Amino acid sequence: MAHCPSIVSLLRPPPPLGPGRVFLGHLGSWRRIPISRARRMTIHGASRLVATRAAAATTAATNAPPLGYQLPAPEIRRIVDAPPNPALSFSPKRDKILFMKRTSLPPLSELARPELKLAGLRIDPECNCRSRMSSYVGLGMSSLSHDGLVGVERLVTGLPAGARINFVSWSPDGSHLAFVLWGIDKEDGTRSELGLWIVDVQTLEARELIGPPNYCLNTVFDSYSWLDPSTLVACVVPSARGPPPKKPLTPLSPKVLMNEEKRVVQNRTYQDLLKSKHDEDVFDYYATSELLLVSTSGDVDPLVLGEAAVYTSLDPSPDGNYLLVSTMHRPYSFSVPCGRFPKRTEVWTRSGRLVQEVADLPLAEDIPIAHDSVRQGRRSINWRSDKPSSLYWVETQDGGDSREKVSPRDIVYSLRVDSSEAQEPEIIHKLDLRYGGSLWGNDSLALIYESWYKTRQTRTWMVAPGAPGTEPRVLFDRSSEDVYSDPGSPVLRRTSFGTYVLAQVKTSDGNRNLLLDGNGATPEGKIPFLDLLNIDTGAKERIWQSQKDKYYEKVTALMSDQIDDDLDVDKLRMLISRESQTEPPQYFLWFWPDKTAVQVTNFPHPYPQLVNLQKEVIRYPRSDGVQLTATLYLPPDYEPSRDGPLPTLVWAYPREFKSKENAGQMRRSPNEFAGIGSTSPLLWLARRFAVLDGPTIPIVGEGEAEANDSYVEQLVSSAEAAVEEIIRRGVAHPDRIAVGGHSYGAFMAANLLAHAPHLFCCGIARAGAYNRTLTPFGFQSEDRTLWEAPKTYIDMSPFMLANKMQNPILLIHGEDDNNSGTLTMQSERFYDALKGHGVVCRLVLLPFESHGYVARESVMHTLWESERWLDKFCVAATSTTGMAEESEDSEKDASTAAAPLSSL
Repeated sequence: MAHCPSIVSLLRPPPPLGPGRVFLGHLGSWRRIPISRARRMTIHGASRLVATRAAAATTAATNAPPLGYQLPAPEIRRIVDAPPNPALSFSPKRDKILFMKRTSLPPLSELARPELKLAGLRIDPECNCRSRMSSYVGLGMSSLSHDGLVGVERLVTGLPAGARINFVSWSPDGSHLAFVLWGIDKEDGTRSELGLWIVDVQTLEARELIGPPNYCLNTVFDSYSWLDPSTLVACVVPSARGPPPKKPLTPLSPKVLMNEEKRVVQNRTYQDLLKSKHDEDVFDYYATSELLLVSTSGDVDPLVLGEAAVYTSLDPSPDGNYLLVSTMHRPYSFSVPCGRFPKRTEVWTRSGRLVQEVADLPLAEDIPIAHDSVRQGRRSINWRSDKPSSLYWVETQDGGDSREKVSPRDIVYSLRVDSSEAQEPEIIHKLDLRYGGSLWGNDSLALIYESWYKTRQTRTWMVAPGAPGTEPRVLFDRSSEDVYSDPGSPVLRRTSFGTYVLAQVKTSDGNRNLLLDGNGATPEGKIPFLDLLNIDTGAKERIWQSQKDKYYEKVTALMSDQIDDDLDVDKLRMLISRESQTEPPQYFLWFWPDKTAVQVTNFPHPYPQLVNLQKEVIRYPRSDGVQLTATLYLPPDYEPSRDGPLPTLVWAYPREFKSKENAGQMRRSPNEFAGIGSTSPLLWLARRFAVLDGPTIPIVGEGEAEANDSYVEQLVSSAEAAVEEIIRRGVAHPDRIAVGGHSYGAFMAANLLAHAPHLFCCGIARAGAYNRTLTPFGFQSEDRTLWEAPKTYIDMSPFMLANKMQNPILLIHGEDDNNSGTLTMQSERFYDALKGHGVVCRLVLLPFESHGYVARESVMHTLWESERWLDKFCVAATSTTGMAEESEDSEKDASTAAAPLSSL
């Protein structure tokens, strides 16, 4: 196991003091200050500062920061280590609440477990599952009365000590819970193999249905599904499986890749791909399963279905009489992940007899990289949720290539499976854009979605699946970017089969309506709503809307869906969450027609030390007239006129738009609670920073223009507008503004330091990609290749400007980053380029971490590195004695906090 992250840094040696140069950094940073400003410093303060800092600078030339994993300041640690609230799940009858207990960050030892990287997956070979699975550590349950009264929570008993739980689901009738369970040996950290457990909801006693050593679940792809209230189908490791394939000591042949057929194959920079025949054999070994029928009684011997295969999904029909079974088969690929491997989909009876083959798709290495390109053949194969056993799927008519101009582009089909006579597929609807999903109601009502990325057009069709002659009609036709016109999403109700269909509501006049749950974006902020939409006329009636003065409320779930029939508007019950700037989200039951509310949960504030943080959604214009938005956070009890400007962290993520008007729309609420994640920039509020979170940086390409062709200009213009606004408000010191981001935000931060060094004193870039020539077949929303747009690729690459970088940059990257495009090599090469030109920089590589950082040691060290960097190059970057003395205090706090984990 790694004992510390890999760290490389470059700090300029301290130059000799000269006129107008005052030492301000913690370990060797210098900043030129005009003589007029330097004279304002007291002689005593300046002399003491120079003497103290010069001594520190001499030491810094030879001493690096401490090795080993470090901890940030206590006030940051307390927030990160705060226990999370449980996740909630409501029973099918809406009469019970399941509380799934969670812990804070896992130890690094869990990430250090053996891991196989195969076909785009990461597999834990010890327990035959995906590695890095999240889990719960306990279960509790409370009753929920019809009028909203919550009973005393009772804990599920019978769980082994140290049990880890996931894949939790209710039986269709709500009488049982099923879940996957494994344990962790505290001595050596090894995991047990996976077992399938159930809980009797009445007694809350847990027991194992199947588990090691007789049967071990295989959850590399699927895990288990309910067939009916007393029967489950599960994927298990084949009983006759032997030891894993051994890697040959010497290769059997050279690795050969070829394209002698002159196929055009363009793919993104996928990672963790298969690389050899041995990899293929190992992938088959761990991905292959057998299927078992298991009774909840536990007395029935499991029944093996079919043969061992690489089963990727098991979907019972709504009536439980059939299984839709998907398998993966060879030939595999060294160029694309397993999602594009050959795939066969079949319908079986529940006893394992083949009914029919639905599709057998070949290897798909050549899907075009253009937006809205798809795989050829039948796709999106699934059961209709409104029928006992009818399938639907989509077939492309353009060969999967969105660059082809055809009409129709996609066709949606449906097929009955339960008929005694052979059936032909029926056409449900033809689409000229790309299919985007279906919501089923009954034979007279279904919604079909289509969209087109290049124009941002999205359409919703209302169709009658059981009446082919009925003319479909467009329900909504709008731009996906125009959030002000968003009508909301239809609310779904649960059926007796356990599926979800469109909730239809009857009003007193006999009209049938859909329920639309909307975010309610407005120029004043989001104000969520619930509308009735008349199915026949399209007329709307608003039946609920969030408060807007103090609270942000939104619909979470329909709670009055226990019958297979239309709902009565006067008997609606909805679960609604409510939060404010100072109050965390709580759940309430709302009742119609009186619209009374009963509080269901009472979660504590997760970080009471920041309960009085100040939050404001601010608006300001860009130089080209685009309206920009950001959320400005200030520490509790801060007053600009009294306390003066603060060191400020700007954290952002650019996004592409087709319209300046839509880019400027408001997409947030001033009343939302400030959720602070384990690596959130808001943690710096506890260190008396101002934080400008999520300032919009729209990259707009109107008409035929490509947004990225003016990426740099729009990026810098957006940043200039944000910085000018926070300086104008008096909350940010112009010399103490840092910029940071993660992934594409890291790419942004590096570009801003390269192109706008006058705006930011330093930067933090986590898990970014900095050289776009290493992602030649597209990145983010760019679907042109390097050879089609070479100037854009090069102009957007901060790597190409390493010789012009002036300000310090901290690079952090997971050593096992598997995100497409953000290879760890991106940060390593960028660091080498910066170091080669004498730029102040530091690279931190986190062992075992992927694109997002998970382990407590990694998260805490990331925060320590960020805190050290900001203290050194942001807090200290000032020209007044008072601020410099404050920097000394900050340094003292940081050094006190920087204790190795082993010492605590």
